Amino acid sequence: MEPPRKPKRRQGLAEQTTASPVKASGADAESRITLGLLNAVHEDATASQRSLASELGIALGLTNAYLKRCVRKGWIKISQVPANRYAYYLTPKGFAEKSRLTGGYLRRSFDFYRQARSQCDALLAECGQRRFRRVALYGSGELAEIALLCSLQHKIEIIGIADPDAPAGEFLHLPLVGAVAELEGPEAVILTDVRRPQRAFAVLSAEFPTDRVLVPALLGISRQPPGDDEKATT
Repeated sequence: MEPPRKPKRRQGLAEQTTASPVKASGADAESRITLGLLNAVHEDATASQRSLASELGIALGLTNAYLKRCVRKGWIKISQVPANRYAYYLTPKGFAEKSRLTGGYLRRSFDFYRQARSQCDALLAECGQRRFRRVALYGSGELAEIALLCSLQHKIEIIGIADPDAPAGEFLHLPLVGAVAELEGPEAVILTDVRRPQRAFAVLSAEFPTDRVLVPALLGISRQPPGDDEKATT
């Protein structure tokens, strides 16, 4: 499960262990960060706290807090090395915990895939029932990939993917554009943005009829417009 060493900065390990975009509880987020930290320490014992924070994509103070917790739990051992630096090592208990967390991460990944496939299949079936033949996706990434795979079982043409946060080009040989308006004649849009789905739904609803915006339930979005208080804070 550990990523290979590369000379350039890798994607943060905490990000790599976030395969399931289903909204996570605080315990799930804590497990992901802990797993990312244990992976990072296993890969590079001499990494500084600053480089660990960058690797994990979290604040330096939070990294320090997680390191201290891992030390208290007996998962990481700290040793001083020359030049007044510290090295971090996984203990046998640390290796066991890393294995346990990795297993949980894989189970969540498989659960997400099963949910995503079932829900995308149902939405594509709905498109068929409503006689929508030309469908766009909004949001590139793994959920879009699953929707594309599911579309092969339906008489539905996925005409392209809109994603304002991705560079224009192609996604799995389909047009990748910044807005739905740039695609030719979509009759419906399936929301597949797992990073900020509520924001994506709001943007999409401003440029496409909401009754033709189909959303997998696992994204947990609300179709109700935000109240005045929420608008003021967004």
